[in-house]
Amino acid sequence: MKLSEFIVLNQEEKRFAVLHEGVPVAQRQLSDYMIFLFRLPGYFVETYCSKDTKAVQEYRVFHNPAHLTPYLDGLSIEELMNR
Repeated sequence: MKLSEFIVLNQEEKRFAVLHEGVPVAQRQLSDYMIFLFRLPGYFVETYCSKDTKAVQEYRVFHNPAHLTPYLDGLSIEELMNR
């Protein structure tokens, strides 16, 4: 699925695409959210999950690797090579 196709999906369709086509890469925490990073062909998707309700509140997409910076401390090269 192309990035442009993902952007126009509704929330439920985005959830389905991330869970069935995405490869989990990393996660991080903010005060109110757990953010899960998924890789899809040609882009990444962040899922912002409420810590209180566990529901996905937002999907953010990007293709620029510079946006991976918040995840770099938590990733090991060895772990990525085994995926």
